[in-house]
Amino acid sequence: MTWRLRAFLWLWSACWHLGLPAILFYLRRRARADPDYGMHLAERFGRHADPMRGAVWVHAVSLGEVRSAVPLVRALLDRGERVVLTHFTPAGRREAHRTFAPEIAAGTVRAVWVPVETSWAYAGFFRAFAPKYGLVMEIEVWPRMVFAARGAGVPLLMCNAQYPSRSMARDARGWGIRHGVMRGFAGALVKSELQADRFASIGMTNIAVTGELRFDQPVPDALVAAGRAARSALAGDRATVAFASVVEGEDETCIAAIRTLLSRPDRPFVVYVPRRPERFDATADRLRAAGLRVIRRSGALDDAFAVRGAPEADILLGDSLGEMYGYLAMADRVVVGGGFVPAGAHNIVEPLALRRPVIVGPHIHTIEYPATEAIAAGVCLSVPDGDALIRTLADWPGAGADRMDAFWTAHSGATARTVAAIPRLLAAAR
Repeated sequence: MTWRLRAFLWLWSACWHLGLPAILFYLRRRARADPDYGMHLAERFGRHADPMRGAVWVHAVSLGEVRSAVPLVRALLDRGERVVLTHFTPAGRREAHRTFAPEIAAGTVRAVWVPVETSWAYAGFFRAFAPKYGLVMEIEVWPRMVFAARGAGVPLLMCNAQYPSRSMARDARGWGIRHGVMRGFAGALVKSELQADRFASIGMTNIAVTGELRFDQPVPDALVAAGRAARSALAGDRATVAFASVVEGEDETCIAAIRTLLSRPDRPFVVYVPRRPERFDATADRLRAAGLRVIRRSGALDDAFAVRGAPEADILLGDSLGEMYGYLAMADRVVVGGGFVPAGAHNIVEPLALRRPVIVGPHIHTIEYPATEAIAAGVCLSVPDGDALIRTLADWPGAGADRMDAFWTAHSGATARTVAAIPRLLAAAR
């Protein structure tokens, strides 16, 4: 470990210790909107009344990471392992409790908060669970997590990992601190050969290419069927376009495209799903202010996703969590948000799972895999701006079923590759 990295870790720890009152204030403030933020606070400090030693540790920070981890966790359970899942957000924890409710009841899965970034909080976590090894989903790089695990003799692997080009460029301008932390991992299970090359370029040597776990996610068939029925009731014979995971800063671009769509004689139906629940009300107001006829899922559909009555509208606002497959099942084509702002595009695997052609904005550094491959295969288009989005929605019919199926088949199987690679990487790390 270099002196710079040692100095950084000392400063990092000092900031977290001095900032503990601010962290508690943050959690209390967030708990006003979501009470789960204030529950089980002792877990965030490494205190657990019901230990489960010898588990495999899977860190899935929030909802998206939990969903990508589901097939892997099930594969580990099938092999007789017990699993402890750690999360930072209530959305991730709730999804784990919903998905693995029988296993949690049986004592083979635990879902808890990830410790705060202090050595003593992680020491408490390791005493309670003594993990065989850890799998950190995606690109969560927390210095104290990495080096506390290393100090406790817990091999920690990046899993389903990618190193976005923008992150690489940013990290290259620093003192190599982030690279030093990443080299503290015992190894990396990465999404593609390109990603393997990127991790190797910063000095990581224990790497396996395993693909994208999201291609193995189970599709909720009942929700898909409910979405198709809702589309029939709301849109009839009209074509339907979904705008999924739209983030702040993209609404004007998307609304302009929708207004153009609705000016056409065929007048397609639109499903509009904001990225975060705190945007639901403001987005509904913005759509109505643009003169669009809007109904909300919370008012127009019942708990089973069935349409109440016969509402007339051009837009269904998806103001719910955990029902994305239902919204996507209503669509012929899907515009995935995030890519029309510099923060970067969101997950395109879910619409591809339903064989829906996908359109994204120009900023795809966050989803380089599988976006680059999907664009090359013709099942996804990246457009540079709102005007191009309007033209694409008017002219691009999307890829055919055979091409969509071939792409999906070519990229599935990451779970089996990951499970097979873990023992090799652990042996090499030892």
